[in-house]
Amino acid sequence: MDSGTAAPWAAVLRLVFGGMATHLVALAVRLRLPDAIGDSERDAAGLAAEYGFQEGPVLRLLRGLAALGVLAESRPGCFTVTPVGALLRGDAQGSMYPLARMLTDPTMAHAWQNLEFSVRTGGPAFDEAFGIDFFGYLAARPELSEMYNRAMSQGSRGVATVLAGAYDFGRFRTVVDVGGGDGTTLAAILTAHPGPHGVVYDSPSGVAATARTLDAAGLTARCRVETGDFFAGVPGGGDLYLLKSVTHGWDDERAAVILRNCARDAAPHGRILLVEHLLPDVVPAGESPTTYLSDLNLLVNGQGQERTRDDFAGLCVKAGLRIAEIGALPSTGFHWIEIHPENSAEADY
Repeated sequence: MDSGTAAPWAAVLRLVFGGMATHLVALAVRLRLPDAIGDSERDAAGLAAEYGFQEGPVLRLLRGLAALGVLAESRPGCFTVTPVGALLRGDAQGSMYPLARMLTDPTMAHAWQNLEFSVRTGGPAFDEAFGIDFFGYLAARPELSEMYNRAMSQGSRGVATVLAGAYDFGRFRTVVDVGGGDGTTLAAILTAHPGPHGVVYDSPSGVAATARTLDAAGLTARCRVETGDFFAGVPGGGDLYLLKSVTHGWDDERAAVILRNCARDAAPHGRILLVEHLLPDVVPAGESPTTYLSDLNLLVNGQGQERTRDDFAGLCVKAGLRIAEIGALPSTGFHWIEIHPENSAEADY
């Protein structure tokens, strides 16, 4: 094999073996294997005895994880957790365990096995596989629902810090976080900007942990929690309606309903702020596939999509709104998109 074909050959091997790697990591996460190893060195025999497994297959599992960079084989048959593996520890502050556990859950894997259905029909493979929509499925399974909420909170934490410093929230009196989950994003914003008051608005299951978040941040006096259905309406009188990773979960028709409700229920000169991924018009060479895989995940598990700048402009027109300004959130992959009603005058805060 010459040098011109070696790199493409290796790339194809990485792609076709990628599913096996995911299954390997999924098992390690479900077993809490990085937690079991912890900060020490553990051998295959001891781990096999702890789990009640056979030593030989456990050694092969551990070596596979070492080849993926999750573990390191410090000496024959003995392993430590790498910095990558440490992010999969469920007992570590700031770990990626909830996200990894959620995305590698057998439920998600089963839906993805029906990807062709979504590509062929445009409908959610999840619904086809389970006979119920994704959020209906979660509602009947509290443990999985909690893991989903933790994963979403984790994904919001780093973005929230950057957002709070990149956008002038201080000019608003009331910020309503629509679909705000456990309040992670709004807590970061209100902490950085002491003037505004806040409202976290989500479904009852979505706000299950919000009071704890606000209490821990010392914000219970400046922020309240409301529950409801954003397709029916949102809390009225807000000056800014924040929607982080909300519109990407829905098709244009339903996303436009949410935006129209925010515009209808806002205070005079109210604003809407989307925080979303912004796809380029053409996939750049060498681009990370994460956002594009997220886009397909939205297709498989619901009827959402990631959007380009033109897609967002079209969505706003459908909702009777207009994009006023767009800004990047460095190192996050997200952008903020400020939206005004078409007939609005410039606000004077």
